[in-house]
Order: sequence, then structure tokens, then C-alpha cells
Amino acid sequence: MSPPLSRRTLLRAGVALGAVGGVAAAADLALAGRSTARTGTQLRIGYLPITDAAPLLVAHAQGRFAGVSAARPVLFRSWESLAQALLAGELDVVHLLMPFAVQLRYALGAKVRVVAWNHTNGSALTVAPTVRDVGDLRGRSVAIPFWWSIHNVMVQRMLRSAGLRPVIREVPSAAEGTVGLVVMSPADMLPALDTGVIGGYIVADPFNAAAELRGVGRIARFVGDAWQDHACCALVVRQELIDTAPHAVQAVTDAVAGAQLWISAHRGDTAGVLTGGRYLPQPLPAVRRALTRSGTDPALLVRHPDWHGERIGFAPYPFRGYTEALVDAMRETVVDGDRRFLDSIDTSTAHDVLVDDRFVLRSMASLGGPAAFALPSSLSRTEEVQST
Repeated sequence: MSPPLSRRTLLRAGVALGAVGGVAAAADLALAGRSTARTGTQLRIGYLPITDAAPLLVAHAQGRFAGVSAARPVLFRSWESLAQALLAGELDVVHLLMPFAVQLRYALGAKVRVVAWNHTNGSALTVAPTVRDVGDLRGRSVAIPFWWSIHNVMVQRMLRSAGLRPVIREVPSAAEGTVGLVVMSPADMLPALDTGVIGGYIVADPFNAAAELRGVGRIARFVGDAWQDHACCALVVRQELIDTAPHAVQAVTDAVAGAQLWISAHRGDTAGVLTGGRYLPQPLPAVRRALTRSGTDPALLVRHPDWHGERIGFAPYPFRGYTEALVDAMRETVVDGDRRFLDSIDTSTAHDVLVDDRFVLRSMASLGGPAAFALPSSLSRTEEVQST
């Protein structure tokens, strides 16, 4: 069995991981420590402070990791540092951008697997109050959290549908109908929007809700209203953990699936569990708004009310059709980095290479089956994607 990739190797691979403006902060890596779940003594969890992480965080808060000791989850500031800690063996499980998981597996050859979805929906394109529609972003810049993200995939589709052309490392031009894309830490997005540095940003909540509540921006489009029940973040573990401690992986999927059901029935209470200095630094009102949005709010533009894409959802099953559609969508997406690995991916086998759903299937069966999560009994679906 191959040993975990060293920190030095990962830091040298910063460009391959998609880092822009420097590699991950060493402090984040140091915080995680060494994983001990392989010996069955402790599970190490990493997360970014967004509502996408809610199932992992609630699972920890409620002590749902049966039979496995779980250390307090470690908060990371960037997707790069989170991924580096996972690959270096300093974490056992993380919630990770699904496109990033694809890139890690195929571009870096990382032995990681998606074992479940952590959530569905939960992201939005937030724009300055003066931006009336997507077309008004011409000549402006839009911030994304990472190149290999569903946010980058979907904002480019939205821009193209509005007749605009996304550009990278190029000054955007209103006359030429171009929009500059820049990677920015989610925590920096709201101040940048407030000061006019950017015209909008697309990111997970509660950063969109926070902009609304502070009057800094408004939501132009929910990503879940453009791609029905898409997975932004998936539950990712190293193959080594599956091989050496399958009981720990089962404990993770059991804990997350159970937490997802609880969150769906207790959204307001969930906001209280996550805030107040516990797991998320954002104020309670922003987190509560993100978790309890309603498409009946007249201030929100919802084009597919039956999709309920304005609100984060919680269902753990990773659909094959989504993985295949995502790989195809990534091929159409511009990034500041090497895209050649996409040419080598066989779309028909990508799901089997990336996803191991054995554990989550057992978790769902123990909790009432697909119906408990409002999923089809066939566990198959047709992807609905609209960018206009």
C-alpha cells in the first residue's frame, strides 16, 4: 500500500491542486495533527466554515460516530489546505468540492473516494445591488471560491447564456462583453463586493445570506435553481481508510446520513447548533436564513419553484448520472490551470473510479431506505440543468 503523500510533495503540487496566489497555509496543516483512525482510536475531520459542512458538524455535536472516537472537527481556511491535509494523512474525512475530488483523483492520482454526498444545493450567485441581471456584469469581475468547483462550472454557464464571455488573467471589458473570474476566499468576498472590487460572487451559504442581511448584495440566481439537487460538496475519504478501517468509514456515513435526516426536520435548531462559537463563525441570523429559505419569499427570483433550489438540501446518495454530467461540464469550463487530465477521463467509468457507495447504501437502509430522504427507490435520476 502506498504511503500518504508527504507535505513537501503536496506543497510542490500547489499548482496541480489549483492553488492561486500561493499554496495553503502551513498553520492549517499543523492544526490537524496526525490521523489515528487507522488504529481505531480517533477519527479526524476537516471542514470549511460553510453550511455545506452542516451534516458532519451536527454529527459531531450529537455524538453520532458510533464505535469510533471523533476529534473536534478542524476548521480550514481554504480548499487547498483542506485537500493537502487529507492527502498527507492528517485527516480521515472531509467535505470537498465534487469537481475538486475529480481533479485530485485524475490529475494528481490521489487515492481518494467519494463515499456519500454531504448535501445538495446551498450556493448562489450574489451581486451588487446595482446589478439588475447577469448581463450587467459585463466589464466587471466575479469571485469564485476555487477553479475546480461547481460554482465555476455554473457561473460560466450563466454568463455565456447572458451573451457574456468569462475571462481569466485578463482585464474585463464591457465593450467586449467579458467578465473576469478571480479566485477569492469566501470570507473576503463580501467586503470585496461592498467596496466595489467585484461585481458579484458565487459561493456557498451563509455568505450569500450574510450579504442580503447586511444590504451589501442580492441573490441573482441560486445554483440549485439552475442544476436541480446538484452536489456541491461530497464526503471524501482516503482509500487507505476504506482498506484498513472500513468500520470507521461506515461510522462516518451512518453519522452523516442520520444527521441529514435530523437537520431536515430541525433546520432552525441546526443553526443554533452550528453557531455561537461552536463550529461556524458567522452570526446566527445568516446561518438560520441559509437553512430556512423559502421560495415563496417575493424578494427571491426562483425560476423553478418545484425544485426548491433556493434552500440547501440533505440527501446522502451520490447519483451516477450526476458524476457523469459533472465530468462533461468540467470539460466546458475554463480554469487557470492544467485541464489536460479531463481528456483522459472515460465518462462512463468515472463514477466507479471516484465513488464507493457501499457504505452509504447500508446507512440509508438502516434509516428507512431512499424514501426517508425523499429519493427515488430506483436511486437513478435524470439531471436537470438550465443556466438561463
